[in-house]
Amino acid sequence: MTQMLKRAFDEASRRPEALQDAIAALVLAELASEQRWDESFARSQDALAALAEEALVEHRAGRTRPLDPDSL
Repeated sequence: MTQMLKRAFDEASRRPEALQDAIAALVLAELASEQRWDESFARSQDALAALAEEALVEHRAGRTRPLDPDSL
């Protein structure tokens, strides 16, 4: 465990039980969300590779233009 995480847990452990449970729920929800994102990203590798190849083909064919963030 990192020092920062230990410090956060130590601080949380000194709070009222209801707040500890709320903090725990937030941490667990964040961890679950991160796991879902990792799994989703892992499943999408083939689709992302196909989109990247399509973009390269379009770029090589001269059908792209530089991105202008001000026009978004």
